[in-house]
Formats: sequence, C-alpha cells, structure tokens
Amino acid sequence: VRLVESGGGLVQSGGSLRLSCAVSGFTFNHHAMGWFRRAPGKASELVAAINPDDDRTYYTDSVKGRFTIARDNALNTLYLEMNNLKPEDTALYSCAKSQGPLFSLAPHSYGYWGQGTQVTVTS
Repeated sequence: VRLVESGGGLVQSGGSLRLSCAVSGFTFNHHAMGWFRRAPGKASELVAAINPDDDRTYYTDSVKGRFTIARDNALNTLYLEMNNLKPEDTALYSCAKSQGPLFSLAPHSYGYWGQGTQVTVTS
C-alpha cells in the first residue's frame, strides 16, 4: 500500500491550493478515504472524508464551505481543494486509507497514511 501526497506549499491568506493523493497497492474504490492534518503542537485532526461509491462526505466544521474533498476512482487519486485559506489551516496534510467502504471519524479506522505535504498560510 502506498499513498503519496502532493500539492502543498506556501500561500497567502485567502489563497487556494489543491492537494492530491496518488494511491497504489489496494483496490481504491473499495475504501473510504480521509485527509488529516497535524499542526505544530496539536493533535492530528480529520479534515475531510469521502466514501468510494455514494460520494458521501464529511468535513470538520472549521473547513466547511472552504474545502472540497473528491476522488477519481479511475485514476486512483484523492483530492482536497482548499479555498479561502487561513493561517490556522497551516499544517502537515496527510491522506489516509480507511479499513472499509464507509468513512469513520475515528483515526484508528484508517490503517495506512501517506507521508504528508506541508501547507503554510501566511497572514
């Protein structure tokens, strides 16, 4: 199993970034996927999650209306579109593979994680 994130960077407040997560080694369309972030000195947080078949999604309250999670099952790729970024969004963002086809809010439900891509938002 391999998950490789890309698309992070340095952006000013109000800017946008699109993160990608290319996966391999498992049947992508059998698993829900999530994006987590970890800011310095803070616990890891589930930012968004998506099921593989019905496109049901979850967003943590602080990103609702600004972030959009999506997946392309044909390309084995997960995305996170981030708009109107704020300094408090600064963190290491990692994609994660759920153990099954329904997303969970519990971190222990995600068995594999990528290395992450850094997002830094300046004010």
